[in-house]
Amino acid sequence: MQVSDGLYCLPLSVPALGQINVIHPAVVVHQGQATLVDTGYPGNVPLIQQALEQQGLTLNDVTAIILTHQDIDHIGSLPALLEAIPHPVAVLATEGEKPYIQGEKRLIKVTPESVERAMANLPASVTEEQRQAFRNRLENPPKAPVTALLEDGQVIGALTVILTPGHTPGHMSLYHAASKTLLAADAMVVAENQLQGPIPAYCYDYPLARQSLNKFTGLDVNKVICYHGGEFADNVNQRIAELAAEAGNHA
Repeated sequence: MQVSDGLYCLPLSVPALGQINVIHPAVVVHQGQATLVDTGYPGNVPLIQQALEQQGLTLNDVTAIILTHQDIDHIGSLPALLEAIPHPVAVLATEGEKPYIQGEKRLIKVTPESVERAMANLPASVTEEQRQAFRNRLENPPKAPVTALLEDGQVIGALTVILTPGHTPGHMSLYHAASKTLLAADAMVVAENQLQGPIPAYCYDYPLARQSLNKFTGLDVNKVICYHGGEFADNVNQRIAELAAEAGNHA
């Protein structure tokens, strides 16, 4: 889906244990080079390839990958993509996320307790083989080297980095100034056709995630792309101000 000139959203319908989960990576084309923002779950390379081709692009066009944070639905296909793309690709993340993406530290939300809780919540229809594969994916997540670090306010191609910690320690969002589009990653979600703040259950530090919403209030935003929920374009600046104010009231 073309969001604007040089900016594309890549909705991926990912089948997972009998359900379909739709996620929204993005790709930004600037001066003839394509930067992929997030990589989906493990095994999503064919879906990403298909989504790129629908926009007239191929994996060969991708010269850089930005990882907004460490969660497995964002880093899942990173190693496989680096293998599938026939030339060196820059892998960019914040300093706070780097050791997790590289596998030097265990993913911050993958604790023994969270693994057991996730296993217990699997539907009864899931086979034992699927259960073991699910456990293995959680306990042995994909990893790859980060080749460069991004900092708050840094401009990388057509994107400006906005450090928005809380969902994870070094979570970032990205602003595409040319189209006034905010790639919020998991700092916000779209649910029931409304832009919502971060989801407490999925946050490493929920109060900090709410506080990070203030980082968006100084931007002029026409559209938001949330990794979960997709595009929102209805009085965006006003809605962001409301969410930030609500966060301040609950501080």
